[in-house]
Amino acid sequence: MGSEADSGPVSIREHGEPLHPAVYSLEQLIVQFGRQKRNGKRVVFTNGCFDLLHPGHIHSLEAARGMGDFLIVGINSDESVRTLKGAGRPLIPEQERAEILASLECVDGVVIFDELSPQNVIATLLPDILVKGSDWPGNQIVGREEVEAAGGKVVLIDNVPGYSTTEILKKIRGDSSRDTQGATGGKALSS
Repeated sequence: MGSEADSGPVSIREHGEPLHPAVYSLEQLIVQFGRQKRNGKRVVFTNGCFDLLHPGHIHSLEAARGMGDFLIVGINSDESVRTLKGAGRPLIPEQERAEILASLECVDGVVIFDELSPQNVIATLLPDILVKGSDWPGNQIVGREEVEAAGGKVVLIDNVPGYSTTEILKKIRGDSSRDTQGATGGKALSS
């Protein structure tokens, strides 16, 4: 490790300033990963709120990444999370959620979308593989028609039992109307 004289002063970023270069606008995403598709690489896309990252998310993201060469994750903006999940959500601001996801080894790019669904992102990106949790009925998967019409496919991944952001939040908030092991299947939650 070098001294300050060797490497210069360490700069501290301001809170809220983007930290990770893998957080893209939709236009940047198309430029970056459209080129990869033209070069025969398979682009995988999944999306969600990712408000409180848990092992179920990690399992799903790693499985999705294993299906192709690049994994792009779309996340709902703060406003769309509030509309979908209600008051008090999200817990973590969109830029920070994006940076956390972008820092995962299995994630190659993250895009934040303001709409309630990722329809526009999917229709614009046209991933080779669209991945959703198995809790989604096939006829309700947003972007399915566009992906399949472009020659891609939709894959459902089994959710990891015992992990749900909503259930974890109930446990954290002390919701006494449920048993103490329900959200995690008896596993302790680490902070």
